[in-house]
Amino acid sequence: MAHWLYKSEPFKWSWENQVAAGAKGTHWDGVRNHLAKQQLLAMKLGDRGFFYHSNEGKEIVGIVEVIREAYPDPSDPSGKFVMVDVKAVEPLKNPVSLAAVKTEPRLAEMALMKFSRLSVQPVTDTEWDIVLEMAGGTR
Repeated sequence: MAHWLYKSEPFKWSWENQVAAGAKGTHWDGVRNHLAKQQLLAMKLGDRGFFYHSNEGKEIVGIVEVIREAYPDPSDPSGKFVMVDVKAVEPLKNPVSLAAVKTEPRLAEMALMKFSRLSVQPVTDTEWDIVLEMAGGTR
């Protein structure tokens, strides 16, 4: 299983919105970056990812799971971009702030540090475990 990080501005789509979507989940659309598109295409059913509040809060707050693999994003008039569907799995026991990630030397190479503007990012297994450790596990 691969791991990912999904960035969302809470005023547009928050963790609370994701949880409210329930088991049917929601589509992760609007990605217009070719590297992020490649990440979406690599996602498989059951892959898990961190849900990250960007701009406001700047923290990892929960875990989502891919429930539908990449398919065309109808909001893209060019037809070049895709989206996946994800559902909320569970919140982190304690959100992990961007500031905390920046001070953790073991996360210095994390895509969140290197490609901060990328809306969908890979997370290594080691990084996944470190973030969960920092969060005190899940609820």
